[in-house]
Amino acid sequence: MKKVLLGLFTALIITACAPHTAGVMAGSDGQVRVDNNSFGKEVQVANIMARPEGGFLRGTGTIVSQVSTDLRLQYKFTWYDLNGMTIDDEGVSWKSVKLHGKQQLQVSAVAPNANATRFELYVRKAFSN
Repeated sequence: MKKVLLGLFTALIITACAPHTAGVMAGSDGQVRVDNNSFGKEVQVANIMARPEGGFLRGTGTIVSQVSTDLRLQYKFTWYDLNGMTIDDEGVSWKSVKLHGKQQLQVSAVAPNANATRFELYVRKAFSN
């Protein structure tokens, strides 16, 4: 019985501490996906653009707050090659930002190598521990 309770407690702790990844994604190919409807009403991603810069691709996007309160967010660029394979996704970490009510913030990144042909910008709510 103790092992069962310990196992359930451990599973509960792991689930409670798991990173929250559902949010909003906008891609340079025009694709938009909302994985969390309530968050999608608070935050929008707009003005997605990709342009060449010194042999690499630079991606930009604007994170737009739709609410009047402050939001703590994280964003991340994921880069893809011509075949749709991710490029150096393990080396890219989430960046934290704070948006004040109705604020807009332009974010930008450069592809990790010259093979990138497109990107996706992910935005999610940041949860403090």
